[in-house]
Amino acid sequence: MTEKKVALVTGGSRGIGAAIVKRLAADGFHVVAVARNKEKLDAVVAEAKDAESLVCDISDAKALAAAVEGVAEKHGRLDVLVNNAGITKDGLILRMDDEDFDSVIDTNLKSAFVTIRAAARPMMRAKGGRIINISSVAGVAGNAGQANYASSKAGLIGLAKSVAKELAPKNITCNVVAPGFIETDMTQVLAETLKENVKNFIPLKRFGQAAEVAAVVSFLAGPDSSYVTGQVICVDGGMVM
Repeated sequence: MTEKKVALVTGGSRGIGAAIVKRLAADGFHVVAVARNKEKLDAVVAEAKDAESLVCDISDAKALAAAVEGVAEKHGRLDVLVNNAGITKDGLILRMDDEDFDSVIDTNLKSAFVTIRAAARPMMRAKGGRIINISSVAGVAGNAGQANYASSKAGLIGLAKSVAKELAPKNITCNVVAPGFIETDMTQVLAETLKENVKNFIPLKRFGQAAEVAAVVSFLAGPDSSYVTGQVICVDGGMVM
């Protein structure tokens, strides 16, 4: 059995996920970073204090469940689960086809359901655990052109609140972090004029850093959040307050 607490982070190969992997490893967790791209995953793990790579297609429910169960079996414990993996396939609803809707729901929402279901058993046996879903302000306020993405991110909030109520008797908390505009490779492709326009709607007048999201995850994964469950914390510079 691994002596350190074990944290599993999906979508850990880039952006916010990579920042979470590094922060939790720095906090003293042994972190299992999950993603499809082995090269990027290995690069993140190499920079982390104590982490390992686990290559898995998040959209493959059976493989994902087996991966989570395998981590708990290998280390004899699973203390923290961070559901961060996500994709976008934006488009106006009149032009959005079923595949674009379904694939975003499967990757962003169903994967979290699968991992939580698999992680719940070892956490229940240990009589404690932390589950953290990475949603988005789009899941709180909606966003034109992102019916699929906003639906998946709103679903993560409802999922977390339900899980929080179900698993509270076993001392397992479940919370949500909802980032706004964060400086990642996804936002770097935006035109500078668009970035400046967006900043006008953010009271703090800037995009956030991935490390700032990871800091909130660190709090929710740690001992100081023991009486916090079923909550949504927006890390958005005040954009949707």
